[in-house]
Amino acid sequence: MYRICKTIELESGHLLSKHPGNCQFPHGHTRSVEVVLTADSLDEHDMVVDFKAIHEILGGMLEKFDHALCMNTDDPHYATFRKVYGDRIIPFPHSDPTSEAMAATVYRYAKEALSLAAKNTESRFPVRACVKLERVRVWETSSTWAEYFE
Repeated sequence: MYRICKTIELESGHLLSKHPGNCQFPHGHTRSVEVVLTADSLDEHDMVVDFKAIHEILGGMLEKFDHALCMNTDDPHYATFRKVYGDRIIPFPHSDPTSEAMAATVYRYAKEALSLAAKNTESRFPVRACVKLERVRVWETSSTWAEYFE
């Protein structure tokens, strides 16, 4: 089995409205998002998949998180923030945007995007159907991370 990892860094903020401490206030993190893919064989270029393909698949989605604020839609200030900052406020329906929730969100998106990419025969950087998403890990700080896998 072969395993590769692509890391994408971004700046994002959140506030955890359910948190009893300072995390209930808006604050930011320099996050690293790791996406781990596996395959039981290599392609004709001796790769699981080209790292550029991963960036193409996930780049747009993760760019939405860059310099944005993630918020629980149940937060009493959500509507105000959304009105003022528009799509720079990332909704987390009825849940706090913890690193755990972010990892699950990215995982679900990546799994679907990977499946669609495998069907795209016109891509410059093809993705084979045998390439599987193993896990997504989101680093909140240099010493803390959360990951999601099935």
